[in-house]
Amino acid sequence: MHPAADGRLARVRTPGGLVTRGQLHALAAAARELGSGRLELTSRGNVQLRGLRAGAEDELGNRLAGAGLLPSATHERVRNIVASPLAGLDAPVPLAATVDALDRELCARLALADLPGRFLFALDDGRGDVAALGADVTAIVRPGGGVVEGFAVADVPAAMLAVAEAFLVERAVQGLPAWRVDELGGGREALRTRVQVALGARAAAVEVPAPPPAPAGPVRQLDGRTALVVLAPLGRLTAEQIERIADEASTARITPWRSVVIPDLDAPAGVAARLAAVGLGVDAGSRWRGVSACTGRPGCAKSLADVQADAAAELGRWPGRVVHWSGCERRCGRPRDTSVDVVATSDGYRIDE
Repeated sequence: MHPAADGRLARVRTPGGLVTRGQLHALAAAARELGSGRLELTSRGNVQLRGLRAGAEDELGNRLAGAGLLPSATHERVRNIVASPLAGLDAPVPLAATVDALDRELCARLALADLPGRFLFALDDGRGDVAALGADVTAIVRPGGGVVEGFAVADVPAAMLAVAEAFLVERAVQGLPAWRVDELGGGREALRTRVQVALGARAAAVEVPAPPPAPAGPVRQLDGRTALVVLAPLGRLTAEQIERIADEASTARITPWRSVVIPDLDAPAGVAARLAAVGLGVDAGSRWRGVSACTGRPGCAKSLADVQADAAAELGRWPGRVVHWSGCERRCGRPRDTSVDVVATSDGYRIDE
């Protein structure tokens, strides 16, 4: 856990954003009984618990392990995996099994526990959404294989982990404290020869489309059912909201856009109405769409403003734009596609468009 102005903070990895009903209920209970009563969704499709008391580590760890959310104490900080949230639902390339294999193999390789906590793996089903996030290792997954960092491979998880191992070797050779691939001397090109030797693979050109807008509301699935993409207000969910989502979903997917996908619905209108009643955004016209904010005051000691309250008060000011409110120049949690930056300064807010 990490110290914060409002208590301790714990980040919980959910590889690929994949969570079960039981895991959602466990997170809601932990938020209510050990923390502030809220859950934060992150730009990596993970979750954060805030306001945790000192000494809650053991109880929280036991709860997370019991729910299957803490499979490896040694590798927890490096289980950073994003995946196309709608994969296998509205498009025919599923990713859940690949996410699971990558996570299991990552935790099984002892040396990879030394990866930096910011190192990111991305599994894209070809639509270009998570490929645009600037991950350290990106795979475009296809039936029977995929393309990993420009190399055609049959075993996607093994190839991605080979790139991660090459990163650790190159970082040691350069003697740099690099957190990300792009921080190496020479960036990704510094890894190319080393990766090609490790993979024994041929280079492959792949065209990835421009990332589509982050979805919101109902999405028609290939099987005729519906997935509902639910927007969390400013990326935060109360324990009650988490439990309501869990009540409607046997499984769910947390997205890097701080929303939640509830798949396989037969009666989406009723689900949407029940979730809207507890303050969640359930359609593309939601006032919460495209607006995010960092923690701000009082949770962050570095923040110069209560950006959560101020952002909520200004909803609708920039319709159709991606807006991020920051309590200081660090701009924590800022989406890559932000078009309006609202940054708190000692003299008020500065707006960068």
